[in-house]
Amino acid sequence: MMNDEDYPLAGIRVIEFTHMVMGPSVGMILGDLGADVIRIEPPGGDPTRRLLGSGSGYFPMFNRNKRSICLDLKASGDLATARQLVENADVLIENFRPGALERLGLGYESFAQGNPALIYCTAKGFLSGPYQHRTALDEVTQMMGGLAYMTGPPGRPLRAGASVIDVTGGMFGVIGILAALQRRHRTGKGGEVKCSLFETTAFLVGQHMAQQAVTGEAAQPMPVRVSAWAIYDVFDTLNADEQLFVGVVSDSQWVAFCKSFALDAFAADATLAVNNERVLARDRIVPQVRALFAGMTRESLVAKLEQIGLPFAPITRPDELFDDPHLNAGGGLVDITIPGGAPTRLPALPLEFDGVRMGLRHDVPNINGDRDSILKECGLV
Repeated sequence: MMNDEDYPLAGIRVIEFTHMVMGPSVGMILGDLGADVIRIEPPGGDPTRRLLGSGSGYFPMFNRNKRSICLDLKASGDLATARQLVENADVLIENFRPGALERLGLGYESFAQGNPALIYCTAKGFLSGPYQHRTALDEVTQMMGGLAYMTGPPGRPLRAGASVIDVTGGMFGVIGILAALQRRHRTGKGGEVKCSLFETTAFLVGQHMAQQAVTGEAAQPMPVRVSAWAIYDVFDTLNADEQLFVGVVSDSQWVAFCKSFALDAFAADATLAVNNERVLARDRIVPQVRALFAGMTRESLVAKLEQIGLPFAPITRPDELFDDPHLNAGGGLVDITIPGGAPTRLPALPLEFDGVRMGLRHDVPNINGDRDSILKECGLV
């Protein structure tokens, strides 16, 4: 665990006007890296706190290492307080509908004179262009950006099983903020950073666009794609509900694989010595491997695959990660308190600095829980 002053972004103050996932993920990453993140919530708290079902984990996951103050931006006094907070900040983050903060006098241009060093990060559905005023969600842009098409089987577009565009879009926002901070070191000037959902989705499927450009054929959805390797599949094992992904992605791995599993006929077949030839022979190779693995326990397969250094992965549910030995041993889970007061552990930022993981400096904030300290520090009381 680092001392507060040792965190990379120690001394950077961030004011956050956000909700849902994309904007809060920007603030959470900056907070994990040591920034002082002040979360502006409406009276009664951000409605994201009260979402049910698949949204119930949003607030506790993306709001640690922040402080909370509730302000009614429609009230002149609270709006003036918000302006003063921003005028003394290094970074502002917002992800509301286009024009929402501008109408309140909290847009980028309104701070150009009072705080020219401010870095103003806007997280939206779309960057500049014909779609820029549309309302977007993670799922909307997965659908229109090609990701849902690539994830599901033909004719059945399927969103990814996590808010990958919200979070990845937020990561691009952080990259932009860090780049703007570096520029500010040289010039003393802040600037405006915009990140978006749709363009993030397009960036992620860019490899499939490039595939079409190279091959002349449109990429097929992942469930029916032509794999680049002969063995790159999920396999059933002896026990039910113990599936295992295995990849054999080089010629040397193929040799080791055949030797370890006594696949002597495959090993002796010169037509299978080169990867691309094995891909053409998948219909001959994969059924035999499936039959072999179906007679072995996943535990025994994992032991053998780990010994020979092949890529493999047990098919794991998210809830099973609470007990993952690697995450628990390496500081990969952070202790936090969820609404209602119960403790839990959630994934840490996937980074190490000088061999140390980023930890918890401030638990998920209570509604308006830091108002007094924030106003006092900023000279507003």
